[in-house]
Amino acid sequence: MDNSLNPRQRNFVVGLMIIIGLVIIVFFGLRTARAFRQFHGHRPPPQLGDFPMETDVELIRDWMTLPYISITYRLPPDLLYQALNIPPDKNERKSLRQLNAQYFPETPGFVLETVKATILAHQATLTATSPPTGNP
Repeated sequence: MDNSLNPRQRNFVVGLMIIIGLVIIVFFGLRTARAFRQFHGHRPPPQLGDFPMETDVELIRDWMTLPYISITYRLPPDLLYQALNIPPDKNERKSLRQLNAQYFPETPGFVLETVKATILAHQATLTATSPPTGNP
């Protein structure tokens, strides 16, 4: 008895395998596209200890998020939300530009300037309260 498939059966099996392959490609392709969209073109925030503390507020851009800035400038997490008088819930993934458009649409650049001023004020209190580093 011959176990080989006739040409019609073989074409059916090949076609079925192609369809299954395409379904797998579409499934994982859509999952990959969804994952890339969730990053919104941003890298994950740095972790403490990965870098020296940043002090130059002129490096802050409106694409940054408040948690990213909080980690970069080593601020208490809620300090920036309190300065802007906005809730942290559902705002931690929004950029400064998005927060400005949502909460202060009539004042362009308000969030960016408030964040910079808050960081400068916080840095001033740290410098005023830190002990001297020189020898007595």
